Amino acid sequence: MKIPYEIIRSDRKTVAIQIRPGGRVVVRAPRRFPKAEIEKFVAEKENWIRRHMEKVQLELADRESRPPLSAEEIRELADRARKVIPERVEKYARIVGVTYGRITIRCQRTRWGSCSSKGNLNFNCLLMLAPMEVIDSVVVHELCHRKEMNHSRNFYEEVYRAYPEYDKWNGWLKIHGRELLSRVNDAS
Repeated sequence: MKIPYEIIRSDRKTVAIQIRPGGRVVVRAPRRFPKAEIEKFVAEKENWIRRHMEKVQLELADRESRPPLSAEEIRELADRARKVIPERVEKYARIVGVTYGRITIRCQRTRWGSCSSKGNLNFNCLLMLAPMEVIDSVVVHELCHRKEMNHSRNFYEEVYRAYPEYDKWNGWLKIHGRELLSRVNDAS
């Protein structure tokens, strides 16, 4: 069976395929790219498309099987985070060799942490749903911004010096983070 898809043409130079929520397939192509070439491209990528459509469906089913967190559960996570995260910040601030200002815990939909130019640190209470190593990776990331307020090579050298397993646990967050964030609904 042929895979149905939508074509979006723009000034881009390459052809790309996106699997959207609900399993919708979108092909992005240059304005003058021939339709026959798009069809050929989609046919060549059929196995990849089907695998990713299946993955999107599994993620959606998994998300639906996990109910949103209640306001009470979010408060409990925030209370736990207010105890756990400052301890981790204190530990890693010594390792990184920096000072910091105020630590704030919030329930956020898009960020795991941030560091202001004044050295104030913000962390997402949903980190409490992740392994401690993930929490440490976010803490180290934000503390290293006290030395480098960017994501340069120097910044990552500081991160890896303080936390050599950073890539492993940051990778865990990239894979599982969206499902954690999806547990917050608009009413919470």
